[in-house]
This record gives sequence, C-alpha cells and structure tokens, in this order.
Amino acid sequence: MIEQKHTIIEIPVTGLLKKTEEYHTKGYRLVQIGCTPLGDRYEINYTFTNTSYEFESLRITVHDGDEIPSISGIYWGAFIYENETHDLFGLTVTGMNVDFQGHLIETRIPTPFKNPPSVTKVPKGGDAS
Repeated sequence: MIEQKHTIIEIPVTGLLKKTEEYHTKGYRLVQIGCTPLGDRYEINYTFTNTSYEFESLRITVHDGDEIPSISGIYWGAFIYENETHDLFGLTVTGMNVDFQGHLIETRIPTPFKNPPSVTKVPKGGDAS
C-alpha cells in the first residue's frame, strides 16, 4: 500500500502567484483547484504533487468581490478550473490565459454555488419535516 502525504498551507491571496511559481520551479504538477463556500467566504485549494506523489495544497480564503490572480500563466491548464470557479461560484479571477467570459459552464441558475441552499441535518431516524 502506498501511503500518501498531503500538506495544506494557508496563504494570503497576495502570496498565491509566488508560491505557485515555487511549485512549478520544483517540478510539481497541478492536480486540482477546488472551491468550497463557507458562509460569507470561500476557501480555494490549489493542490500540487511531485513525482513521489506527495501532495501539497495552497489554501486561500476570499470573499465576494475579492480578485483572485490567475495561475494560468504558470500552469497553463489552470484556466479550466479558474473558469469553473468563476461560473459556478461567481468569483473574479483576473488574468486567465483563456477566459470564457462566464460561458464555460452554463446553468439554468447563474453561479449556482454562490448561495447554496441551507442544509438541515436530520438525526438518524428523525423527522425530515
């Protein structure tokens, strides 16, 4: 069994490009960019791996109206994740190498993950009404 190591590093948005460039210089590959709404803010994880499958994530926290610099100038393929973040969460990513202007993912409800519905947890065997 291969044990995978994963480190998460929280950084300010202003440090994103510098830290991403460091991973690129060290030969890391971009694995994914994932966004999660957390109340009035969003947490975005940029995950990288090296050839030993050691995973490291840069985590930034942003609010509506904040601008997120694109890393697509460093990792070309990042534009897909960044357009997805824009289209689904309504966040602003600046400087994307390919910008679909909100038309990469078209949904009936614009930015459907921007204000997700609240979820009520029902205890096991409880009444959902």
